[in-house]
Amino acid sequence: MALRTDDFDYELPAELIAQAPASRRDRCRLMLLERATGRLGHHLFSDLPELLRPGDVLVLNDTRVIPARFECRRRTGGRVEGLFLRELAPGRWEVMLRGAGRCKPGERLSLLGAADVTATLSANRGAGLWEIAIAPPQPAEELLERIGRTPLPPYIRRPGPMADPQDRQAYQTVYARRPGAVAAPTAGLHFTEELLAQLRAGRMELVWVTLHVGLGTFAPVKADRVEDHRMHAEWYELPPATAEALASARAEGRRIVAVGTTSVRVLETVAATGPFRPASGWTELFIHPPAEFRAVDALLTNFHLPRSTLLMLVAAFCSPGSTEGIRTILAAYAEAVQRRYRFYSYGDAMLIV
Repeated sequence: MALRTDDFDYELPAELIAQAPASRRDRCRLMLLERATGRLGHHLFSDLPELLRPGDVLVLNDTRVIPARFECRRRTGGRVEGLFLRELAPGRWEVMLRGAGRCKPGERLSLLGAADVTATLSANRGAGLWEIAIAPPQPAEELLERIGRTPLPPYIRRPGPMADPQDRQAYQTVYARRPGAVAAPTAGLHFTEELLAQLRAGRMELVWVTLHVGLGTFAPVKADRVEDHRMHAEWYELPPATAEALASARAEGRRIVAVGTTSVRVLETVAATGPFRPASGWTELFIHPPAEFRAVDALLTNFHLPRSTLLMLVAAFCSPGSTEGIRTILAAYAEAVQRRYRFYSYGDAMLIV
């Protein structure tokens, strides 16, 4: 029987959607879910070294969030909000535009904060997705550093002007290195430098992959049937040192712990073609029940939106090869609501073993 998107729905009181991070990153709450039994435990994120095993390999996504939100003005004075997605070529961007319903290809917009730069609408791809031409051409990262804002999700609402300097730091992992994401790999937001040092001291190995979080991760599922959804491609890399560490862990029977769904998608993309090896490219991998997992033994993740591809991935991980994980994850989420866990990007975390 085909799964329906509304099979992944649940009720969440609005007040449980975290609007700001915890006062200290690793002092958020951490739910432990044993997928074989459905048993739950309740901890702090700072307890993580005690919940893992010596020899575990933690795979972290080192992508760095860029200030991808920007604002344009039409000649009529109308406001258009933009979200940079990727640079197709020098001076050519793929973006999401809000407020551009009456715009037509060929129209030229002015970029707020850059009086000397214009954006010409080149092609309308539908559903708010556009290709634009920046003139004069310049590196997207440099221009967005001047004019952009932190691409916070729409469910985080700031009263009045956005306090962007604070969010630029908070909505970024402490190990972010490679610019390119337009949303944070949120499971990693809870780590501090001190906690990373504790994990290493506990003989846990930390390795890195990159997946530049884009539309594939956060785009809503609009199809009624899960299998009809198509993921947008996101760029990833699994470097040689990480491939070597993962191959050793697998040969020695040590667990591979994915930090976040983005790390899962990198690992499972590579593992689908055979043993771990260095790899890079674009992935459109959509993981949902009853998917099997070849690479990941445990998953550290946040609490995800209803009907999202992220929730579908986590449900699949709770019971590989079947659909029983849907029931398991929704029961865990119901208890999280009852215990007043904080949800979504700035919210609490879950460790699934």
